[in-house]
Amino acid sequence: MPDSTRHIRIGHLSTFYHTAMLLMAEGTLEQKMEAGVEWRLFGTGPAIVNAFEKGELDLAYVGLPPAIIGIARGVRIKCIAGGHIEGTVVCGRTSDRGFPEVDDLGAVFRQFCGLKIGVPGNGSIHDVILTDCLDRFDLKASVEVIHFPWADAIVEAIVKGEVAAAIGTPALAVALERYAGGKILYPPAKLWPYNPSYGIVVYDEFAAGRRELVEAFLVAHESATSLIRSSPEEAAAIISEYVGFIDKAFVLDTLKVSPKYCAQLSDEYIRATMDFAAALRKLGYVNRNVLREEIFDTSLIRAVHPPGDHYQDGAPPKD
Repeated sequence: MPDSTRHIRIGHLSTFYHTAMLLMAEGTLEQKMEAGVEWRLFGTGPAIVNAFEKGELDLAYVGLPPAIIGIARGVRIKCIAGGHIEGTVVCGRTSDRGFPEVDDLGAVFRQFCGLKIGVPGNGSIHDVILTDCLDRFDLKASVEVIHFPWADAIVEAIVKGEVAAAIGTPALAVALERYAGGKILYPPAKLWPYNPSYGIVVYDEFAAGRRELVEAFLVAHESATSLIRSSPEEAAAIISEYVGFIDKAFVLDTLKVSPKYCAQLSDEYIRATMDFAAALRKLGYVNRNVLREEIFDTSLIRAVHPPGDHYQDGAPPKD
């Protein structure tokens, strides 16, 4: 039985391809960690960072840009593990032009001049990538960005014609394809290679005082990423049954959009994150340079994960 004096509060999103869903569905994390586990659901990454700032969380699943924004303003958190890369997808209607017909990302975005694009959460990883694209192609004055507190609301906005396109998670892409006549307009791997879709972030003082507890969580987290990589159909069945209102095929299609999962903090993952840190400063999300050592503590994951990473293990072979 878990020690009643040991307790961890874990923040997560509704994003069902995060390992949180598998760990909750399995129901054995408390026994593995020998601790009480309290799961807390949030709508966006920035909301999770705000909860850390209020002292309401110990550990969480979050995109790295919101974490960096929080760190820049003094929130005492660090990324201690990866989870998934390249999880941001540009979506539109089937009538819109996209890859491979159009290989130019600027041209993909220019077709939405005078229109609106929906994105979850101001300061989310999806918002930062969209803002960077609009800035890079000089479209910030031509395309209006609409932020949604919950990604699920974007599907309804597309159906109602409130936004012309969307940028968000692989699950959003699959939902738009199924329910709103949508399609992926640009491959997530080409949009921003190795972008840190999400990582595991922990409150500094909690990690310092409960290292063995955090390492036990990371072992379970890596095991869950391994299941998603090696047995996506099994993982999809578990997630579908646990969530209850999405079918296995929907989950499996989502896992296939960007099948790059691992808990390791690879050099490429860290490098892509630091590119985000530079973009956040350039675009005005933060007012100072945030250093690598402020963002990452690699010691915990490297204590429990063998050298190397598995992000490319589930990816289709390159032509």
